[in-house]
Amino acid sequence: MTVINTYSVAVIMCVITMLCWGSWANTQKLASREWKFQLFYWDYGFGVLIWSLFLAFTFGSIGETGRSFLNDLSQFNVQGEVGALFRNNVLWAFIGGVVFNLSNLLLVIAIDIAGMAVAFPIGVGLALVLGVISTYYFRPEGDPALMGAGVALVLVAIILNAIAYKKLQGGKKTGGNSTLGIIISVVAGVLMGCGFFALVTKGMAKDFNHPEAGLMTPYTALVVFSLGLVLSNFIWNSIVMLKPIQGKPIPFKDYFTKGSFKLHAIGILGGIIWNIGMSFSLVASGQAGAALSYGLGQGATMVAAFWGVVIWREFKGAPKGTYNLLAAMFFFFVAGLGLLIYSKM
Repeated sequence: MTVINTYSVAVIMCVITMLCWGSWANTQKLASREWKFQLFYWDYGFGVLIWSLFLAFTFGSIGETGRSFLNDLSQFNVQGEVGALFRNNVLWAFIGGVVFNLSNLLLVIAIDIAGMAVAFPIGVGLALVLGVISTYYFRPEGDPALMGAGVALVLVAIILNAIAYKKLQGGKKTGGNSTLGIIISVVAGVLMGCGFFALVTKGMAKDFNHPEAGLMTPYTALVVFSLGLVLSNFIWNSIVMLKPIQGKPIPFKDYFTKGSFKLHAIGILGGIIWNIGMSFSLVASGQAGAALSYGLGQGATMVAAFWGVVIWREFKGAPKGTYNLLAAMFFFFVAGLGLLIYSKM
């Protein structure tokens, strides 16, 4: 399989993760308003799975280092402790996909209500804080003091963004949506940060060049995670379609009768973009460490806030002082991410 062996390349891959995780939601924005986010989310899930399988049978199966995807899966048939360990690790990665999917669906709902410039900094920013802590607990790598300082600065950025959004909604006299958008973002962030990445990396090999028996390569872990996401969609997304937080229930037939090739392609593209980021993060974790790889990737909050503020103009007409708060938010995010990178150098 394809493996990277330098820290600098790992950091570059984490930056690409950050760009992908912060940009995929633009595809949701590109879909028409008649195409509800629940319908978009089915295609998003399929896109995630498609990319994971593509990588598994290409980069996960070529090269002289590591263990190929199919050889990795053959551990299912191994008897004894090694086979049992592998099956347990597969189960944890699958659960990671289920947990992430619920949190990400809530994030999509928050984007629909409050916009990218709010849902991402609050939801994903909170996930960054909790996720770095939980991931470091399972795989302690890097300077904990610097990581803690970086996480603290990100937390300040989250608070500033919430204040800015409250000012915006206060100026528009729509406090109900303001509160609802923030609450859903917080719930999504807590679920996302409670260890989905730690669950996936927990069962991954420590040495990608020579994977230990009973542990997964990052490419196998990605496929198992993606299967957990897609299959749980039939539970989580079905509930949201039948019992939406806002609006009327959405019939399942709408996916087939209202969807065009373009709308389905946009959703699949969104899933692929997000999973490019996830795959880079998992592969980079071999050199960068799981905690840093996850934390730096979750700098996506800053990227998404940029899209929301500059491109989609979600803060247009905001009260005086709001943009100063947003500028401070970007500053603290950049400073926090810088400390996270330095913590492993």
